[in-house]
Amino acid sequence: MKRRDFSLAATSLGLMSLGVSTAHAQARAPKAGSEYLVLDKRVPVDAPAGKVEVVEFFSYNCPHCNDFEPTLEAWLKTIPKEVSFRRIPVPFVGNDVEAKQRLYYALEAMGKVDEFQPKVFNAIHAQRQNVNGDANIIAWATANGLDATKFKETFTSFGVASKAKRASQLTDAYKVAGVPAMAVAGRWYVDGETAGNMTKVLQVVNYLIGEAKKG
Repeated sequence: MKRRDFSLAATSLGLMSLGVSTAHAQARAPKAGSEYLVLDKRVPVDAPAGKVEVVEFFSYNCPHCNDFEPTLEAWLKTIPKEVSFRRIPVPFVGNDVEAKQRLYYALEAMGKVDEFQPKVFNAIHAQRQNVNGDANIIAWATANGLDATKFKETFTSFGVASKAKRASQLTDAYKVAGVPAMAVAGRWYVDGETAGNMTKVLQVVNYLIGEAKKG
């Protein structure tokens, strides 16, 4: 979603060509400069040595990210062991963005991202719940089974605030134009506008994973 609007029209094509192990996910190699961007300056990665870092930039407020989530989750089941995946919540799209960033990192710190990622999207986009502002976020988390004291302490902690600040810095470093978007190995950036749609984004990411593994 804006910064630029992205198309999700082709997500219904399915995941047949999305696995990295599938030969020739595309008939030709995607083009640098058009289907994906080569960063002018490499961004430091958090992946361990020997791993290829893949990042998804997203916002809980973004309806396109909500739509993309099931496709992304299915794709994650296909990635090879050499891939280190992480999410970065961006500091734009709608209101209350910094609190939404802290919500993600609080869930991450509590080991609850896998369980709560779909719940947050569903609450905002399907149920239209008010998940805005610290008090409402804490109340929502508590109502959905998280320990109120532990979540509040984590959500308002210095460590989580620092991670949210770092996420904003990385969003700028990758020159993220809109979400959902993805980056590979601190070297390449691709989104729905460059690739054409989010299914093709994953095909391009698969290709770039292969390129990164070459060194």
